[in-house]
Amino acid sequence: MAERYKVLRSGTLDKGISFYRFSQELPKIVTPDSPAIDVMTDLKRVTAVTIAPDVPIDAALQKMIHAEVRMLLVTDQKHEVVGLITARDLMGEKPVHFASQERLPRERILVEHIMTPQPDIQVLHMEDVLHSRVGDIIMTLREAGRQHALVVEPDGLDKSQVIRGIFSTTQIGRQLGMEIQPTGIVQNFAQLEAVLNH
Repeated sequence: MAERYKVLRSGTLDKGISFYRFSQELPKIVTPDSPAIDVMTDLKRVTAVTIAPDVPIDAALQKMIHAEVRMLLVTDQKHEVVGLITARDLMGEKPVHFASQERLPRERILVEHIMTPQPDIQVLHMEDVLHSRVGDIIMTLREAGRQHALVVEPDGLDKSQVIRGIFSTTQIGRQLGMEIQPTGIVQNFAQLEAVLNH
């Protein structure tokens, strides 16, 4: 009986070898008239950074710093999104108010105490994003008063929502070729609007 399968050739691992990582090559420079998709972090190409709701907020901040992101998706044990938390949430007034109200020290405040819960998260739809420009995203974020926006699309036969991408004013500013300070949302949007109006 003839063998149906073959043994593949093998070798040894070269010294100094690396490995493929999820990556997305976004254009280095965009304009307000560029397609919106050019500034969206695509979660089909980049792994989302997540955190559990029962993690202390200082650990969440350290995770953001390590991952070089300013927003984390908060997920439960089934990997379902139950909220989101931003650097602005962690370093702003939310922890101070919660600590005062609940009479807790900062180290006992958890992500779930100050995150934006799932029912309160506003999302954009991928079908709209595909027909939008960078300037449209900037104006949408400005109108919402946020530095991030999630993008959803239908998934599978039941067409349930799945998060496809993330917009960030920091990422947009980087690609527009201007430095946007991570604090001071009004200043951020004032700078972006100046670019839009030129």
